[in-house]
Amino acid sequence: MKGFDSNYKNLTDYILKITKQIWEGKDVESISKYYSENIPVRSPFGITYGFKPVIDATYKTLDEFPDRQLLGEDVIWSGNDDEGYHSSHRILSKATHLNDGYYGKKTGNKIVYRVIADCACKNNQVYDEWIVRDQGAMVRQLGYTPAQFARHLIDKEGGVSKAIKVFNRSSDKKSDYTPVKVNEVSSGYIYSNILKKIFNNDYDFEDYDRAASLFWPSNKVGNGSEDIIKYWSSLKNIFSEIKFTIEHVASLDEKNNNQKATIRWFLSGKHSKDSEEFGKKTDKDLFIMGINHAELRDDKIIREWVLFDEVAIWKQILM
Repeated sequence: MKGFDSNYKNLTDYILKITKQIWEGKDVESISKYYSENIPVRSPFGITYGFKPVIDATYKTLDEFPDRQLLGEDVIWSGNDDEGYHSSHRILSKATHLNDGYYGKKTGNKIVYRVIADCACKNNQVYDEWIVRDQGAMVRQLGYTPAQFARHLIDKEGGVSKAIKVFNRSSDKKSDYTPVKVNEVSSGYIYSNILKKIFNNDYDFEDYDRAASLFWPSNKVGNGSEDIIKYWSSLKNIFSEIKFTIEHVASLDEKNNNQKATIRWFLSGKHSKDSEEFGKKTDKDLFIMGINHAELRDDKIIREWVLFDEVAIWKQILM
C-alpha cells in the first residue's frame, strides 16, 4: 500500500496490527504516529479533535480495564492507494473491571461487548474516525441499566442544565475524507436499500434469509425472521416523525466469499410511544447514530450486526 509501512500486507493487516499494538501491546503513545494531528473522532457522545484526547481516553480505559482484549471479528474495507482507504472494523472486546474509573467503583466483573470503528486511512495514518460502542452491554454487565448509567453521567456533569449534549444532526461532520462512489450492484448498495425499507410501515423483511442471525445491542441475539422483526420494530416503534438517513456505505464483494457491507446511519424522531426498552414516551426529539455490518448471500442477509448506544439514547430522554 502506497505510503504505508512495508510490514503491513494490506489494510486489514494494518488495522488489526495497530489496534493490537496500541491496546494489548500497551503502546498508547504510538497513537501519535498512527492518528493524524487534527483527526476528528465522532461517537454518539460527541466529537474530539486531535490524537491527544485519543491517547488520554486510551490510558483511562486501560487503567480501568487493564486486561482488555480487542478481538477483530472483521474489517470491511474499501478504497485505493490514490484516494486513500476506509475501514470498518468490528471488534469483540473482552475485559475485567479491575479499577475505579468512568464506570464507577471496580466490580471485578468480566465483560464482553462489541465496537465498530469506521476509519479513513492514508499514508500510514488514520485521519477521520467514527466509533460506536455497545455501552448498553457494558453497563448491564457492570450492574447498571442504561437509564441508570445515563442518570449517573448527567449528575456527574452537574445536572440536566449543565450536562453535555450528545452528538446530533447539527454536529460537525466536516472531513477531508471523500467516500468512494457506491456501485449500484454492490452489497453496500443492496443493504442500504434494505435498511431504508425497514422504516417503511409495510416492509415484510423479505430480504433476510429464513435462517438469518441478528446481533443486537446489549449482546442480544436473534435468529430467524420473527426475532429480526421484533428487534428492529422495538427501535422503530418508539418514534413518530421518523427521519432515517444513510451516512456512509461501503462493501467488500470478493469472489468465492459471501458479500459484506457496512452502513453508518442516522435515525431521528419524536419519542412518542412507550416501550420496554426506552420507557414512557416523552415527546422529546431523539437522535441515534448507528453502524451496521451485514453478510449477504445471493443478495439476502444471512448475518447482521447492529450497533447503537442505548446510554446515549437514555441521556437524551432524561435531559
